[in-house]
Amino acid sequence: MESSDYPLLTPRGSTVPGPPQAPAVPAMLENPFGEHTAPPIVPGGEQPRSRTIRGRISSAIAALVALGAKFFTALKAGLLLLPKVKLLGTSGTALISVAAYSLLWGWQFAAGFVVLLFIHEMGHVVQLRREGLEASAPMFIPFLGAVIAAKSLGENALAEARVGLAGPILGTLGAAACLVLGEVLNSDLLRALAYVGFFLNLFNLLPVVPLDGGRAMAAMAPWMWFLGLGAMVALMLLYPNPILLIIILFGGMETWRRWKARGTRSLEQAAYYRVSPRNRLIVGAVYIGLIVVLVLGMEQSHLLSSGGHTFRSL
Repeated sequence: MESSDYPLLTPRGSTVPGPPQAPAVPAMLENPFGEHTAPPIVPGGEQPRSRTIRGRISSAIAALVALGAKFFTALKAGLLLLPKVKLLGTSGTALISVAAYSLLWGWQFAAGFVVLLFIHEMGHVVQLRREGLEASAPMFIPFLGAVIAAKSLGENALAEARVGLAGPILGTLGAAACLVLGEVLNSDLLRALAYVGFFLNLFNLLPVVPLDGGRAMAAMAPWMWFLGLGAMVALMLLYPNPILLIIILFGGMETWRRWKARGTRSLEQAAYYRVSPRNRLIVGAVYIGLIVVLVLGMEQSHLLSSGGHTFRSL
């Protein structure tokens, strides 16, 4: 407690002769060896400047965190309302996204890109419904990807991991189909789409919430969220990007919220994160296996589209 929390009180009815005098405190105290020491802190007196600056910095950080939390809550509420607006449903947001991406890549690549996003998100939708949970159809946000609305990701961390990994699994199959069709039709457009599809699903496996890899870490090793955040910050420093910044802000707030909840050691939290070693091993095997397949897919789609190779010559 700070000394100012305990004010000095004068007994009721007592009188003090003469005007009140402030206690005399020398600016510096001398000792017999000729050295000087700082005066003691007087209760209720002025606090050191360093403590004042530290308090101001803490207040500013707390204000920024509160502002970020309000923004995240407002954005989440807005996303939950999107399915109720017919114009902003799946087809409407898909057309808007195709138009936006067409400004960068042309309409054919933009349409294929949105289809790959749809396939990825449908993996989450299918698994959510298998878990007995309601989920909206995918909604597209230009230059940010796509989202689905659901009240929950499952009753425990294992269910959350299944929902999280279902997206990259179906997304990987979609990218692989593009690569096969690209070879059959000898289409560089489809090969390029396959490469981007593999990359996007690999990026989503970074171990940070709200990405799919962070969902898998809930069942494997929640402490990996902090490594994922560190990786995102490193990427942001190497390749400054507003999308990375948004993920870092949301990921940081979500990681802090979930870690703080885990710190309560409540029975509810313990039950949510209780995963058997067998299931943890299965989630880890699927997670690592997806990474290997996606890296190989990126490598092969790049070789096939840039070097004139075909599956027949492999």
